[in-house]
Amino acid sequence: MSGAGEDPLTLAQAFYRDETNDQLTYLTLARGARNPAIRETLERIAAMEAGHARFWAHVIEMRGGRVPQPRVRRLRLVWLRLLQRLFSPVILVSLLELGEAGAQQAYFRLWREGRLEPEERQRLRAIIEDELEHELTFRREAEKLGLANVRDFILGMNDGLVEILGAVTGLSAAYAGNPRVVAVSGLVVGVAGALSMGIGAFVSVRSQRQVDEGRREHLDLLFEVAPARAAEELRQRLRESGIPGPVVEEVADRLADNPQALRRLLAPAGGENELRSALFTGGAYLFGVVFPVTPYVLAEDSRAALLGSVALAGVALAVVGGGIALVSGIRLRTKIAEMLLAGFSAAGLAYAFGRLMQAGFGIEV
Repeated sequence: MSGAGEDPLTLAQAFYRDETNDQLTYLTLARGARNPAIRETLERIAAMEAGHARFWAHVIEMRGGRVPQPRVRRLRLVWLRLLQRLFSPVILVSLLELGEAGAQQAYFRLWREGRLEPEERQRLRAIIEDELEHELTFRREAEKLGLANVRDFILGMNDGLVEILGAVTGLSAAYAGNPRVVAVSGLVVGVAGALSMGIGAFVSVRSQRQVDEGRREHLDLLFEVAPARAAEELRQRLRESGIPGPVVEEVADRLADNPQALRRLLAPAGGENELRSALFTGGAYLFGVVFPVTPYVLAEDSRAALLGSVALAGVALAVVGGGIALVSGIRLRTKIAEMLLAGFSAAGLAYAFGRLMQAGFGIEV
């Protein structure tokens, strides 16, 4: 997405290309969706994107510019069709939120700067509302199928991959002749990291749930003994959020005789399951560990295994980064380079540290 500082005509041309590509993306997903409700939602969003593209075409024409020919990202569409054979469209829609968030911010900057005509700004405001609706729609669909944490899994896997790649790379320098030691050590570190992350997630989610349960018990007591205090607590919460005084009083008065609504506002029920969160977080990390450790199990020399580890991890990082980029609309080269730079920087620094430790302690294995 284009940045601030460019003239409205250049921005409008870039936004037109983005919207036409987004329209094709949603239509591709809609054609592959087996669920009629999801297909209808995607077709509706595609129609919205087509309307956005028409708006930007109008902005371009009003400024005497040429409406650019859409540059169809064929690789992106092929990638989407392939992924649709393997995954639910909702998983891909969840990743599309990344691109939608970028569009929202770029549009908001242009709207706030006031470089458009009043009628254009009004229409752009409606488009921003559409983009926000898309994001909310994606989130709801993902939650329905329990896929709200798809990106969290990718990030957790990436953490395990990068951290253990750094660990085995450093160990390779110290134990050049014994890849099994590197494999076992890397696996131990990886399992420990997965357990640490899983347990941390379990404790965090469970603690929050216990706090919420205690809060609800406190409110139950207030409603039984002093309902007026519960209403006052709602007033205080609303004031702290910055809501004007008259609105606070109106809301509190209307909810004073509705304890169930008050409970939901002051202490919402539900929340994430701590066991699921622990398994999800630890499992994602452990899955990332597999890529850098596997070559050390198969190779006879740590240096040969190091090449295999770096190559396998590099492929995994590139696939993950490329998948995110192609689905979400982020520049492919930029995202892959970002992922590879992070992973290989950690590996290079760890290898240098391993060589330093080998020289410092005279380790020869």
